[in-house]
Amino acid sequence: MKFDAQKALIAYSGVLTAVFVGVMVSGAVSGVGPARFTEIDVQRINVREPDGTLRMVISNQTSFPEIPHRGREVPHPGRDTAGMLFMNEEGTEVGGLVFGGKNADGVKSSGGSLTFDGYEQDQTVQIMGFQQGARRVSGVFVNDRPEESIDYDVLTRLAGMTPEEQQAAMLAANMDGQPRAFLGRQGSGASELVLRDGAGRARLVLSVAADGGARITFRDENGQPTRVVTPEG
Repeated sequence: MKFDAQKALIAYSGVLTAVFVGVMVSGAVSGVGPARFTEIDVQRINVREPDGTLRMVISNQTSFPEIPHRGREVPHPGRDTAGMLFMNEEGTEVGGLVFGGKNADGVKSSGGSLTFDGYEQDQTVQIMGFQQGARRVSGVFVNDRPEESIDYDVLTRLAGMTPEEQQAAMLAANMDGQPRAFLGRQGSGASELVLRDGAGRARLVLSVAADGGARITFRDENGQPTRVVTPEG
């Protein structure tokens, strides 16, 4: 049999290429070393534990997840944004960072929100900045949430409901809560510290208006001022 050196060289090169590709793929899969990039364009990044548990998502608006709950996604009644989502050790959402803004028919909107949730519950702390036309609100919100977990199975049935039906279903699913405190800028332009009771009623308001007028207002359970303190007394 005549030995063909050229064919042998081609075959040898093919084997080396296959081995090289195998090593590279194996290294990428097994995480032998970090991959380094100067720039990367993606639509979504999932951060997982070695067992596959999802811990964080960075995503555009199109690929943004619904509500992660113990390894599955439950429909969200109104999420339409880009940002980051945080999950706990069980793969359930515990907060996130979302943002957006646009100029639609001359009405400018912009905003961002960083939230932290209770266990299998909605947000208990929120840092938020919001603009809709001339209205602007920004500050820190603190909320009470039920001790019971959200009934995630109810959320799977929200599609097709009217807004009123959705609201009632969300309350039935333990997604209610009460605001307890706010510190920031109100839509009126005043900077305020608002402290509320367990029923969500404002009972103490420290306020400084845009023109500099300052006051402390005490309110009763019906929201009526019982005492107002100003620099003038």
